[in-house]
Formats: sequence, C-alpha cells, structure tokens
Amino acid sequence: MQIWTEHPAKTDVDAVVRRYFDLLQAGEVAEAEQLVVGSSSRHVLKALWKGSVGRNAGADDTPPSFAAEDEQDLSWLRELDLGDFTGDHGGDRVHVEITYRAEVIEVALSFWVKPTDVGWVVAGPATLW
Repeated sequence: MQIWTEHPAKTDVDAVVRRYFDLLQAGEVAEAEQLVVGSSSRHVLKALWKGSVGRNAGADDTPPSFAAEDEQDLSWLRELDLGDFTGDHGGDRVHVEITYRAEVIEVALSFWVKPTDVGWVVAGPATLW
C-alpha cells in the first residue's frame, strides 16, 4: 500500500487505481486488495461481472448470478477496461467508468484519499450504479 506524507496528487491516485485494475485483470486479486484500504474484492468482482458479462449473458430479463466459477476463472475481466476518470474539486475522490467490449457499463468504481495516523492512503473501491 502506498502511503504519502502529504495529500497525493491526482496523478498518483490515478496510478494506484490503474494498478489496482491491472492486478484484478491479471487475476492477482490479493495483490490488488493490498494496494488500497478497505478493499472487498468479492464485492467488486461481483458488481463488475453483473454489470458486464451477467447483464449480457441472460437470454431473458433475468441475468445469471455470479457463481464460484466466475470468481475462479477471471478471464472475463480481460474484456473490461477503464474509461473516464472523474472526481471532486479537492482531489479526495476518484470515480472511474468501466467499459465492457468498448461500451460504458452501469457500474463505476469509486476510490477516495483518506488520512490515517501514518499518512495519506487510497481507500475503496466502492461500486457505483
């Protein structure tokens, strides 16, 4: 986990978010969790799957549920990419769109800069619908 002694620059936070996503796509979930405070990889994976593959996999209006095999075989993550980064004016929050097969999906990830006793860290992600 990256710890800064001063509030990190937006480019630093964006780099952590990109690294987090790269690690997820590579199937290195435990390593991704270590980059940020409060990460729940199962929650994130389930939301990303539901907003992309699950939404497009159902023949009717009821998409299939996120199953253990979807959590074990993360190859579906390679079809996701990071979209636009947005945030607040103070630089404390970063929201990133997610694309599936080049289309923005309904799920975005939200990270925030958090002060701790030892310095500033990146926390999250929360999933935004």
